[in-house]
Amino acid sequence: MTRIAVDYTPAVRQQAGIGRIIRGQIQALLALPHPYDLRLFIAGHASPAERAAAPLPLATMPLNERNMVRLWHRLDCPWPRVDWLTGGPLDLLHATDFVLPPSGARRKLLTVHDLAFLFYPEAAMPSLHHYLNVVVPRSVRRADHLIADSHHTARDLAGVWQVPPDRITVVQGAVDHGHFRPVTDTAALAAVRAKYQIGDAPYILGLSRLEPRKNFARLIEAFHHARQSIPLPHHLVIGGGKGWLYDAIFARVQELKLADVVHFPGFIADADLPALYSGAEFFAYPSLYEGFGLPILEALACATPVLTADNSCLPEAGGPGALYVQAEDVESIAAGIVRLATDCALRQQLADAGVAHAARFTWQRSAEQLLTAYAAALA
Repeated sequence: MTRIAVDYTPAVRQQAGIGRIIRGQIQALLALPHPYDLRLFIAGHASPAERAAAPLPLATMPLNERNMVRLWHRLDCPWPRVDWLTGGPLDLLHATDFVLPPSGARRKLLTVHDLAFLFYPEAAMPSLHHYLNVVVPRSVRRADHLIADSHHTARDLAGVWQVPPDRITVVQGAVDHGHFRPVTDTAALAAVRAKYQIGDAPYILGLSRLEPRKNFARLIEAFHHARQSIPLPHHLVIGGGKGWLYDAIFARVQELKLADVVHFPGFIADADLPALYSGAEFFAYPSLYEGFGLPILEALACATPVLTADNSCLPEAGGPGALYVQAEDVESIAAGIVRLATDCALRQQLADAGVAHAARFTWQRSAEQLLTAYAAALA
């Protein structure tokens, strides 16, 4: 049987984003008939709870994750090889998070989620930017085949590094439709408002880790402009934990005297996301660049219309369920806020179209695309 080792590290270490994508794809793949002997490994150690949550046994590394990254990627050390720790020779190594660890696998498959570090270097910490600029191109050169999260990222890979299109398979993210669906129960909607201290006013929701690429500083400024142009009763709720270079986000709220109407509830528990999306008048996600845009699909699946940018993969994620603006133009974002806040018919139109669009993105479909990528990488 063809033996494949999959780097499950992001699925264990990251609750949202890439972690959610890898968990969803591998769990759905295991529910499909396939001819592979799958082995999961993580860079570093695993707790008993992490092992219990994984869908297969986890092979672990002799050092913690920080030291494994230093050894494998910063020092480009060829050991310990993944196949030594996953039970013997491998037919395929699937590296799921930008970089290839050392392996004697016959073929190597690399997932590149986005090229934001190239297009928006100012949005990353300098040390991370330098690291990615070294290790990602090197991993791309060493890989036999690549996975991109979106058609736009596939085009970026072809354009920036001249990767032939036949070396790239698009494997899109998806939504757990059993979890992300409209919440209409008034008690549930009120409970999530109370838990995150949102208050009773209608609200616009933003959601992501706080970092420059998510463009929250411009969203806050655009919200301020919208409030100046019309009587806007809405509050702006920006959920997500602190990432990096986030001081400008909080500073903008203070400069514009918006502390009473802009809320930062912090990390939002998965269980609360459907109600939080459903309770919002609309979801605002004017990111500068994305590899897929998973929160957009989650909002659409909850019948919440979306305001997003017209760049990168965002139109793929939003489809007909979003109103598109220019991410670097505050006035464009402000005009979009005003339009969605005041046009109930448009909101309903986008919500209806968005539910139908999001319904296409299932984890089974994503897993089928992943199996296509495995076949292409092994060919």
